[in-house]
Amino acid sequence: MTATQTCEAAAAAATAVAALSTRQKDLVLLDMAAAIEQHRDAILEANRQDVAEARRSGVSATLVDRLTLTDRRMAGLAATIRTVVALPDPVGQVTGGWTRPNGLLIERVREPLGVVAVIYEARPNVTAEVAALCLKSGNCAVLRGSSIAAATNRAIMTALDTAIARHPAVPAAAVQLVEDPSRASATELMRAKGLVDLLVPRGGPALIESVERDATVPTVIDGAGNCHLYIDASADRDMATAVTINAKTSRPSVCNAIETLLVHRELVTDWLPGVLDELTAAGVEIRGSAEVCDAWPKALAATEEDWDTEYLDLVLAVRVVDDVDAAIGHIRRHGTANAEGIVARDIDVARRFARLVDSGSVFVNASPRYSDGGEFGYGVEIGVSTQKLHVRGPMGLEALTTVKNVVWGSGQTRTVA
Repeated sequence: MTATQTCEAAAAAATAVAALSTRQKDLVLLDMAAAIEQHRDAILEANRQDVAEARRSGVSATLVDRLTLTDRRMAGLAATIRTVVALPDPVGQVTGGWTRPNGLLIERVREPLGVVAVIYEARPNVTAEVAALCLKSGNCAVLRGSSIAAATNRAIMTALDTAIARHPAVPAAAVQLVEDPSRASATELMRAKGLVDLLVPRGGPALIESVERDATVPTVIDGAGNCHLYIDASADRDMATAVTINAKTSRPSVCNAIETLLVHRELVTDWLPGVLDELTAAGVEIRGSAEVCDAWPKALAATEEDWDTEYLDLVLAVRVVDDVDAAIGHIRRHGTANAEGIVARDIDVARRFARLVDSGSVFVNASPRYSDGGEFGYGVEIGVSTQKLHVRGPMGLEALTTVKNVVWGSGQTRTVA
């Protein structure tokens, strides 16, 4: 099927999926988790083929890391689906209600969006995770992966299909994989107006630019992660070191790893050289402002481009700033509204940073690496929104619903006013 035909099938199935009970959805999700485990060997073999081909093609280490399924990541796929089962079903939740003077009872009730499409690059785990989130929230999922992960995505989809087939109430079109990885198929999804209720692109700048330019369907941008960590003069030095090292080195290829370290001027002499030594020992290349290079001569001189770069690698830009307001100003100029952090004991400084930084998530005395749907208690995320409408930050089940006004009356009629 073409991408458009896939969307048409999803749209036709949307009402039946929205009508599924919580128990029906949870049972199929449990079977999906079991199917992932049962098809483990086939999925890993397909992934080995994709990884080998990616390496032969000269794909970057960052993309290879995102592509690779290890035993631990495979176990995480099934565990993640079971985590979604344990989460409250958002569909039908009453988020508010009130009675008007004329006796009308107004309720705000959550309901599914309908058809959710995701275009994603390299990450085959997205296939299972988005399928689980969409089904639990009563939506149909249209999944369009990239050619680099084609074999793995097909193997995962085969497992999911076997689980869905055991449940006659669940339409086969509830979860579909667009097998055509061409740019044309991506464009079809972007322009499937009236069929796709939400499109989430998860990929590099070229994909995001294409969606922003060409999409006629509603979108939420899962954008770049040019994340920052500001170390205030009031910071506990040991905490600042631990958070910095973790935020950069624990997994540099993901969007919540920091790319720029902002350091208060008072720390240049007694703290900065030590943490840069530790970062370098961990394999990090340091690109510093002039003051950083003076204090730590092993740093490479940073260019203006460095402040805007999402390295997704063991590279860190470092700048000295005068105070929290200078740090906030830098982040407003160069940040991507993904995740930002501060280490500070001065509560007024921390609160000012948290209030004025423009970002979906702000971390105070904790690593921005926690910017993740699973860590937030969402089970998993469909992406991290770097915009403000209709959702911001990691997107879980509630982000895949909308609110309907349901009005209960007893025969009221409105007079002309």
